[in-house]
Amino acid sequence: MPFANFKVPAGTLTPEQKELLVTRTTDLYAEIYGDRARANTMVLVEEVADGGWGIGGDVLTLAKLQAG
Repeated sequence: MPFANFKVPAGTLTPEQKELLVTRTTDLYAEIYGDRARANTMVLVEEVADGGWGIGGDVLTLAKLQAG
């Protein structure tokens, strides 16, 4: 079963944007593996709490992301 997991800062995507991620990711897997993969493709969009993740030892917040 194809599986994709997106972790995004909480509150940064609208429901429509999440739906777009799911739809396009499913389409991509179907393009690569054939249409038979479509029904079994799982896409998970997880919202990470502000300050709950980091890169390179730096904790990221929504304010830091928006400032960059």
